[in-house]
Amino acid sequence: MIEPSLSTEPPGSNLARNIETQAGENYRDVDLSKWNDWKWQVKNRITTLDEIKSLISLTPEEEEGIKRSGGRLAMAITPYFFSLIDKTDPDCPIRKQAVPRIDEFKIENYDMVDPCGEDSHSPVQGLVHRYPDRVLLIVTDSCAMYCRYCTRRRMVGEEQQPMSIEMFEEAYRYIKSKRGIRDVLISGGDPLMLKTEHLEYYLKRLRSISHIDIIRIGTRVPAALPMRIDEELINMLKRYHPVYMSIHFSHPKEITPEVEKSCGLLADSGIPLGSQTVLLKGVNDKPSVMKKLMQRLLSIRVRPYYIYQCDLAVGTSHFRTPVSAGINIIEKLRGHTTGYAVPTFVIDAPGGGGKTPVGPTYLISQAKGKVTLRNYEGKIFEYFEPA
Repeated sequence: MIEPSLSTEPPGSNLARNIETQAGENYRDVDLSKWNDWKWQVKNRITTLDEIKSLISLTPEEEEGIKRSGGRLAMAITPYFFSLIDKTDPDCPIRKQAVPRIDEFKIENYDMVDPCGEDSHSPVQGLVHRYPDRVLLIVTDSCAMYCRYCTRRRMVGEEQQPMSIEMFEEAYRYIKSKRGIRDVLISGGDPLMLKTEHLEYYLKRLRSISHIDIIRIGTRVPAALPMRIDEELINMLKRYHPVYMSIHFSHPKEITPEVEKSCGLLADSGIPLGSQTVLLKGVNDKPSVMKKLMQRLLSIRVRPYYIYQCDLAVGTSHFRTPVSAGINIIEKLRGHTTGYAVPTFVIDAPGGGGKTPVGPTYLISQAKGKVTLRNYEGKIFEYFEPA
């Protein structure tokens, strides 16, 4: 296993500091060998009102939100991710993502149970086939922690068994029968929450299909549970290249030495890493915050890929921004930082229309033989086309 040099601090020192200064007395005496064990982290997730009240002072809105959260998308926060929370600030961007609030139970007229229309594009259970050459395989409803803005809250968070072999084989037969499919995205929930051997079964079977070129994994685990990226997992993934990974990041505070290490291990194993970020009110809707996030991602070898407009999922209206906020962010990135740090801003068109790019207008006008352009500084230029 390659151990890149990612920090001058001794292993675990940053975690120990977080435990003492942010998570309170409850974690101070936890042995670091346990703290760095991903299974211990999952087993010790914060899931009850009494647990979290012993760690931080809750606002009335948070306390009521936790009381009403149950079943799907109940509160579950890994001790590691909780250690990033500012316990004195209810507006902490990590806290907003992890701790339920009563706002989740405010339903708007335009909220949708299935905002991306996945169920209507599902030819067999657990498989979504919307785009011509790629499919989405939903293998689990479990995540390391439950983001309060989850677009799949209709199905995520009940901690059921992962996709059965029988259900997977039905999806496998469908994929094998459609020779136009060349790309499979494995998602959930979070597929990296599966046992390594279980995930390998899916990968091995998919790799046996001759027309599958690439396999992608969509995950939040490297950010919310970085200790899951261990030698066993890395060595397994390397057997099934080309494997790509889309990692969900929301805020610069999430990029810790531990996350840098987890992404370094993945990158060193030959897995191209891309980021997916949901635009969230009060979390990352300021251009300065998003710019810092995108630049930090590049520094840990994660290529910014998408910024998503927050979907119309039920109970997420308090996280949504105007579309203009996302356009403004792209405006403040394009030309003001390296192009590698400029993702595509998309709206996943409600009801199943797919990802639709939205951005600033740089093409001012188009006439015969000439286009007029605006650059990032607002200056106007003409480009002459061939006759």
